[in-house]
Amino acid sequence: MKTNRKLIVITGPSGVGKGSLVKQLLEKYKNIWLSVSATTRTPREGEIDGEDYFFWTKDKFETILKNNGFLEWAEFAGNFYGTPSHQVDSQLSMGRTVLLEIELEGARQIRSSSSECLQVFIAPPTFEELELRIRKRGTDAASAVKSRLERAKEEMKAQNEFDAVVINDELNVALAELEKIIGLIH
Repeated sequence: MKTNRKLIVITGPSGVGKGSLVKQLLEKYKNIWLSVSATTRTPREGEIDGEDYFFWTKDKFETILKNNGFLEWAEFAGNFYGTPSHQVDSQLSMGRTVLLEIELEGARQIRSSSSECLQVFIAPPTFEELELRIRKRGTDAASAVKSRLERAKEEMKAQNEFDAVVINDELNVALAELEKIIGLIH
């Protein structure tokens, strides 16, 4: 499957390797632009405004939301997250491929409002492998791991909603498959 669509949505459960695949794409292809999301949460140590996220006040976020300024948005743990549409539109108008690495609900919102995007679900080879990857990171408390795994079960049920599914068993193989789907290689 090859596409000429320039808006690419990548979704998948936590720990599946979305970030690693996106990082590889950005290093190889300078014409791909990764959308930066806005959030109302406080920056974590080392995060840079405008690079990791746009860190906005709740008032600013709600004003932009009221003016239909997001492609997609959601509320998690009392904070808002969203993809500002003006930046995506600007990059698309310059002919760049725009990549969104977003959650399942955001992908659904974009799908309902735009048929001009390609949506790719990144899946683990098995649920057990995903669990191993999440636990190996060692960054989450046991309760957070359990929560991520429960959410992953629900997300994996939705993979048939997507235009394509890439199984991330080996990073280089998954990357090559993703490149073909997006139309970067033939």
